[in-house]
Amino acid sequence: MTHSTWTVHQGDALTTLRTLPANSVDAVITDPPYNSGAATITARVNDTARGKYVRGDAQHDLPDFPGENRDQRGYLAWMTLVLTECLRTARPGTPLLLFSDYRQVPINSDALQAAGWSWRGIVPWHKPNARPQKGGFRRSCEYVLWATNGPIDAARNPVYLNGLVSGSQPRGRDRLHITQKPLEVMRELVRICAPEGTVLDPFTGSGSTGAAALAEGRSFVGVELSDQYIKIARQRLTHAA
Repeated sequence: MTHSTWTVHQGDALTTLRTLPANSVDAVITDPPYNSGAATITARVNDTARGKYVRGDAQHDLPDFPGENRDQRGYLAWMTLVLTECLRTARPGTPLLLFSDYRQVPINSDALQAAGWSWRGIVPWHKPNARPQKGGFRRSCEYVLWATNGPIDAARNPVYLNGLVSGSQPRGRDRLHITQKPLEVMRELVRICAPEGTVLDPFTGSGSTGAAALAEGRSFVGVELSDQYIKIARQRLTHAA
């Protein structure tokens, strides 16, 4: 389905990325399946996304999503291939923003550098409503790894952005995905894309990156595998456009 400002392809991220033209996007901003959220390797590769990331007393019935059962070696190889294809689609100077939890920061930094991106740093995402942890610290942060395709091209987009973003996951009717990111956070992040440029998200989910890109005057190209979530994303982007 294609519109003047957005396109969302249905399919596997790696397979679909290979069909996209080279040097065609101005930012890659994505929240891939973390393949984390469990204390042991057995639980990590056998549990579902709902089992890992949704509390037992949750009041929603959001659908599960695929791609959450790779072990660490498989995840590193897969993410390297995905990010290599993202680099091919990216114009020189294009930024990459990659969401990660604390467990996967090291392996994601390895993957993006192995794929040829220049690693620039980490932007913490502060979650004000994070659940407490008895006997320890509240897990109030996830992380956004920042990289670029070669040198930073500040001439195309001379912005000064905060090195910390803050916002809680949507609740109630606004919650459309198990791991949905706040729209206000995504709108701040997409400003890293050059004005009127194109944002690519190979793991579109419910379309938060796309909705933020459209709200900030950018175009959007997405890829989503799930039948349920691609319908939600397309409806959301149609409304946003």
